[in-house]
Amino acid sequence: MLPTDVPLSHLGPSALLLLKLLLPPTSAFFPNIWSLLAAPSSITHQDLTEEAALNVTLQLFLEQPPPSRPPLHLKDFLGRTLLADDLFAAYFGPGSPSRRFRAALGEVSRANAAQDFLSTSKNDPDQHFDAERLGQGRTRLVEALRETVVAARALDHTLARQRLGAALHALQDFYSHSNWVELGKQQPHPHLLWPRQELGNLAQVGDHTCLDCHESSCPGNLLGSTLLTSGYFGTHPSKPPGKCSHGGHFDRSSSQPPRGGINKDSTSPGFSPHHMLHLQAAKLALLASIQAFSLLRSRLGDRGFSRLLDISPASSLSFVLDTTGSMGEEINAAKIQARRIVEQRRGSPMEPAHYVLVPFHDPGFGPVFTTSDPDSFWQQLNEIHALGGGDEPEMCLSALELALLHTPPLSDIFVFTDASPKDAFLTNRVESLTQERRCRVTFLVTEDPSRGQGRARREVLSPLRFEPYEVVALASGGEVIFTKDQHIQEVAAIVGDSMADVVTLPLEPPVVVPGRPLVFSVDGLLQRVTVRIHGEVSSFWIRNPEGVSQGQEEGQGPLGHTRRFGQFWIVTMNDPPQTGTWEIRVTAKGNPRVRVQAQTSLDFLFFFGVPMEDGPHPGLYPLTHPVAGLQTQLLVEVTGLGSGGNPGHPLPHFSHVVFRGVPEGAELGRVPLEPKGPRERGLLAAALPPTLLSAAGAFSLELIGQDGGGRDLHRAAPQACAVVPVLLELSGPPGILAPGSKAPLSLHIASFSGPQDLDLTASVNSSFALTSNLSRVRLEQNESAWGRLWLEVPDSAAPDSVVTVTVSATGREASPVAPTYAFLRLLVLAPAPRVRRPHFPSLAAP
Repeated sequence: MLPTDVPLSHLGPSALLLLKLLLPPTSAFFPNIWSLLAAPSSITHQDLTEEAALNVTLQLFLEQPPPSRPPLHLKDFLGRTLLADDLFAAYFGPGSPSRRFRAALGEVSRANAAQDFLSTSKNDPDQHFDAERLGQGRTRLVEALRETVVAARALDHTLARQRLGAALHALQDFYSHSNWVELGKQQPHPHLLWPRQELGNLAQVGDHTCLDCHESSCPGNLLGSTLLTSGYFGTHPSKPPGKCSHGGHFDRSSSQPPRGGINKDSTSPGFSPHHMLHLQAAKLALLASIQAFSLLRSRLGDRGFSRLLDISPASSLSFVLDTTGSMGEEINAAKIQARRIVEQRRGSPMEPAHYVLVPFHDPGFGPVFTTSDPDSFWQQLNEIHALGGGDEPEMCLSALELALLHTPPLSDIFVFTDASPKDAFLTNRVESLTQERRCRVTFLVTEDPSRGQGRARREVLSPLRFEPYEVVALASGGEVIFTKDQHIQEVAAIVGDSMADVVTLPLEPPVVVPGRPLVFSVDGLLQRVTVRIHGEVSSFWIRNPEGVSQGQEEGQGPLGHTRRFGQFWIVTMNDPPQTGTWEIRVTAKGNPRVRVQAQTSLDFLFFFGVPMEDGPHPGLYPLTHPVAGLQTQLLVEVTGLGSGGNPGHPLPHFSHVVFRGVPEGAELGRVPLEPKGPRERGLLAAALPPTLLSAAGAFSLELIGQDGGGRDLHRAAPQACAVVPVLLELSGPPGILAPGSKAPLSLHIASFSGPQDLDLTASVNSSFALTSNLSRVRLEQNESAWGRLWLEVPDSAAPDSVVTVTVSATGREASPVAPTYAFLRLLVLAPAPRVRRPHFPSLAAP
């Protein structure tokens, strides 16, 4: 909430001048919004992180006026709760989607919260400023910020956000776990972010800092010293005589004299003996978090900082291109579409912020080319030509995996090929990676899978040879489009269409069933509805809610415009589309595919988590996938709630989530969604039904509710989800990776649904060596196992480069289960440069 009594005469362009504007009155230092069940009215790490990011984003928008819109004014935001949707609408224009920005903030917030749950961080005092490890904590904090900058400059923004979340967690913990607030400080510590500056006035081992307190609330237990200290937690390291504890019911050190504690994590005395200072600590933690974001902005520049947090309504552009000799037409089509996108969107809010290009053939693939410069991307793409080769199959999935590792989440990836994959063994791994990255993959294949002619082949190939593409497309929410060379340029136009902010509308039933219509709903927040039909279709018709119909004839009809390219039809409906229930009937051979998409800013993000309520930091431990047998919560974040609505009218709302089997679409469960926090934030939660979690398998998510006018509202998640059979966690080393070093990695695997007999395999970039002490494990229900991996970094490893470690758990033949994957991204760092401390005039020490 922005207070209305801020004297505007004291405000200027510096980011620091916004520091006092945004402390919500009721929003801990506990991990995330789920923590509020244990301590209502507390301020969480999630709150602090998102509020700080929104402050600095507003400041960036104020200093960099939009190129074709009126400038923003600070007075327009005073007295209001800052919301990402409102900021984007004011800066980029009404209806501009903030989904990717909010997803990026979610990545940072979840990485922040995970520090309280990960085995490698939750009990490490250096990562929480506990046990008077203040100097060591500052070193780790500065390292994490440096890793954020290096990863961002390497365009690995996922890793950068993970390291940023870890840094912000430690920074925020300093104000809750130390006595900085109790010392009467009114500003953040002036030296905490600068390794060349002394923290100063630190309590030493022999200095007594606390008095005994036998109550839950301990307002006067600190000795009247001016020394800086922090509380001890647990038994490692042990608390010396006279030292303060962290405190709370779960801190074993707090029962040893001096009893009590000094943490300010929450408003609950049961968790926080200094609960009465929670808001003061939260205020300083928020100011310090804004300072950290501002520091990153100064280090990365405005463009780099915007890419770090995806402060753009635009998607990235990723191409995976087969470069063998038969691919001339396809490569030209990709070039034409890329050129069109670059020229049409240059300088606009929808200009892609990230470009990825991965070529492949046989036996090679790559290298990956990434850039944020459209001219560099176009030059690289223009140098690709169809040369040599010409036989089938090719290394398509290897190239796609490389693209997925370098493409930002929530992006579209387009694969151009006329060959089946030689590396089909990667299907499950690529499928899992698309779901982790939430990327949609579309294959444009200029090959009829049923015909035996075409490019040369080494052997007779199966008509099912393209099945891996179908599997990956289904899992990612994409599609496989078979076409011919003469149609590829027209069909490739879907690249530009897909890069708009589109949603896929749920169909009932989700696949074509002879004799039954496909039904979908259109609400008042949708526009540019498009129907795509692919297959051996003899006829189809589309009917709107008023009963008006249109068949497969090409050209303009009563409902829209139809184009046909071989076995691929695209029907673009007239705007605005009629709201209500629509029908599609298709007559075809085989298994035709139908997809309905529309543009809208009303969409949703989601993630899964496990409630952690029995511990010092209650909250929701984030999961990539639900795990069979493990109680799991679904958290939903609705985006675009204010877009397209009328002021004073009811906001759209979602009331239930429907779970469906994939691909058949049978309903697996329907549960109500419970609002969390203020309605305008769009945060909802639901417990996954036990029947869904009883066994491993794929499912889809569909939200249902009503728009502001009381009409039915449906939105579906673009990617399928999967309940995985086991929990598989891979954690990195406590320090940095350096060329020539050997780093330990931790592996944790657990089963909650019954016996599992598993093979474990690990892989890494080809120039690195990886060994493991765990290759096979048998687990009973509710049993865990731990393993250790050692990653050897070669002397030749490029400094400031990223390495990805993958571990898979696969059922043995006696007990086959679907593979489970864990991916870990690590940074190889060069020696740290000398750091100069910039001047922050508004943050002078009190």
